[in-house]
Amino acid sequence: MLLGGRAAEKIIFDDISGGASNDIQRATATARKMVTEWGMSDKIGPLFYGSEGEVFLGRGYTTEKGYSQEVANIIDEEVRLIVEDCHKRATQILTEKIDVLHNMARVLFELETIHTEEVDLLMKGATA
Repeated sequence: MLLGGRAAEKIIFDDISGGASNDIQRATATARKMVTEWGMSDKIGPLFYGSEGEVFLGRGYTTEKGYSQEVANIIDEEVRLIVEDCHKRATQILTEKIDVLHNMARVLFELETIHTEEVDLLMKGATA
């Protein structure tokens, strides 16, 4: 869901803007938690690799890791794969539902805000 806006920009405009930066940040943070905290990576397994805490190093704080650089590289790769897979899935869904995407964009442009019930109707193919 978080990557839908960016995927829609790419599909419709064949370009991307900075508008989805917070969504990308949140999707990445969720994927990192999936890998490091929730045990949702086959490569990492059901172990906790979250932050061990902040350490003051003279000029500022840094986060101390309780794992090796090799594990950090695996974590980064797993996070990247999750986010990329979700982006591909968002692109696929929006491409398959392009008529719904155009209709929803038109309704949003006209009304500025739509509610859950209206989204449900639009997803079922209703036009406003």
